[in-house]
Amino acid sequence: MKIVSRNEELLRDALSCLPQPSSRTSLASCNRLIRFEDISAAAFKIQCGVQKTPCMYSRLSKQYGMDIYLKKEFLQYTGSVKERGVLYLLMSLPQEQQRKGVIVASDSNFSMAVAHHASELRVPVFVILCTSTAPARVRMCREYGAMVISYGTTGKDSQLHARRLAQENGYLYLEEEDSAVYLSGLGTVGLEMYEQVPKLDAVIFPAGGHCGLLAGSAAALKHLNPHISVIGVESESFPVLQQSLKAGHPNDDQACNNHHFYGDVSGVCFGSNSLQLTGKLVDKVVAVREEDILIAMLRLLEYERATVDAEGAIGLAALVAGKLPELKGKRVAVVICSGNLELHLLQQCIARALTLDSRVCRFSLVISDCPGDMSKLLEFLAREETRVLDIKQERTFVTSELFTVEVICTVETRDKIHTAQLRNALLERYPTAAWTER
Repeated sequence: MKIVSRNEELLRDALSCLPQPSSRTSLASCNRLIRFEDISAAAFKIQCGVQKTPCMYSRLSKQYGMDIYLKKEFLQYTGSVKERGVLYLLMSLPQEQQRKGVIVASDSNFSMAVAHHASELRVPVFVILCTSTAPARVRMCREYGAMVISYGTTGKDSQLHARRLAQENGYLYLEEEDSAVYLSGLGTVGLEMYEQVPKLDAVIFPAGGHCGLLAGSAAALKHLNPHISVIGVESESFPVLQQSLKAGHPNDDQACNNHHFYGDVSGVCFGSNSLQLTGKLVDKVVAVREEDILIAMLRLLEYERATVDAEGAIGLAALVAGKLPELKGKRVAVVICSGNLELHLLQQCIARALTLDSRVCRFSLVISDCPGDMSKLLEFLAREETRVLDIKQERTFVTSELFTVEVICTVETRDKIHTAQLRNALLERYPTAAWTER
């Protein structure tokens, strides 16, 4: 958490060991910044303001050969684990600053958590959003109780405006980073999981640019049981954490993807405190493909009735992709940390995931343009127990013999085995059929 107001003096009452933002802390000082006592204090202080989310045994366990427990942080009021760190920060502010208010400038889960909890604590809260922000995010921040101001065409414009308003009016400008207060609040997830699931062998967290959840929870888990394996998962497209750990400092040069699908997974703004804690306490960091994330989202929707975003599904994606074979037969907890997926993206993600999972497929073939041939094709598909999603006929631009029609058919199958059976039966009946590869 980056605090920009009066040289960060406002939080010294909360944790006297909070570092100045310009200083680079050593590993020893980092250990003093976030202790198990800090996380315990945070858990006690925020217990009435956030959900103690369930950590439930998953029906996916048999499919992947291990006991999987899902920590459902997407059930928080704003759909994100960020509420834990935000609430602890806001409750730790001096009363004078609580009276003046706070200001944020992004459309992230962090900003929505600030909007909600500041309103609940009766702290004036302002959210500055650029004009390109999705209307649903704007509406949500207003419904949480924030004063929302649209300014500028880019995120940088809104941030500069927010800083100027903070300086002129005495607001506290909040920007997500990795102060001890924020990490302690996020670390309460690890504390809860240890209490909820006995004899844990491993815990999987989302990583990427914002690895505060990973670092804070690792501090709690390793204190309680050093033998628990703590694993972080990030995207192959931008392995920010792995590159930063290799370099020994936060990597600001790594290009990130600003597409809303990735959310905080693709960020680059975590600090040295989180990085040092991760380097010391986290056992392994793995990277997964976008395809694995989409299939993990599909598995969670089907098996857990959980609609989550990329950040929420990326931990399970490591198991879907087979990146952690050493966990077979073990008791594993996975943090499902976020469920804020825009509706238009949800539709695209599910459609793409079904294709990647070989459950929606397409083929084309040429048949005679005679009465009855199309009905025979449909009867064949019905016997194969496939569901026809779309069927198109092309007569004008067919390059084969006259009085034929090209049929392009999209169908849904049960699984990969069913798809393979359909393909073999189709080629046996229609040898010239062309199967569209994904």
